[in-house]
Amino acid sequence: MNSTSIVVLLLLCATVIVSAQEKSTDRSKGVYDFTLNNIDGKETPLSDYSGKVLLIVNTASKCGYTPQYAPLEKLYRRFHDKGLRILAFPANNFGGQEPGSNAEIKEFCSSNYAVTFDLFEKISVKGEDIHPLYRYLTTETDFPGDIRWNFTKFLVDREGKVVARFETKVDPLEGNVISQIEELLNE
Repeated sequence: MNSTSIVVLLLLCATVIVSAQEKSTDRSKGVYDFTLNNIDGKETPLSDYSGKVLLIVNTASKCGYTPQYAPLEKLYRRFHDKGLRILAFPANNFGGQEPGSNAEIKEFCSSNYAVTFDLFEKISVKGEDIHPLYRYLTTETDFPGDIRWNFTKFLVDREGKVVARFETKVDPLEGNVISQIEELLNE
């Protein structure tokens, strides 16, 4: 083997190693690595929630499941002091059920459900324009799969690891949801 072949071989090996490290880094990425704008347009790093238990939910104001805002608020008020945070991400991906502006969404949630948990700007949770947070949630966690409808919920532990996924029909106050939240809050 001549010196040129050795250099090429070493470069090839280095490329493979770097590529493997990048994939490993991507896989270890967590929810705290994302920054999104809250409903008022303020940039909010999710690392601000480090050490909290999170319930991440894609929401809509004109959906048959919109009444889930009420049990989400009840859940939030029940466990807020123990470290639960609910992060709502309005999305218009399903039947145009979130057509309003961020200001209209905020007003709707406040006046109809007295929401006090954290609302974020409207994003896309599926498709070509999927927000990177939702791309991560649906492809890089132990709970992959497209978001199928509004009010899909991801439970995140205090270290930022997604530990459960609850589909649309699961009421936020269902026993299994409560027990998993309580378990995480007690750790």
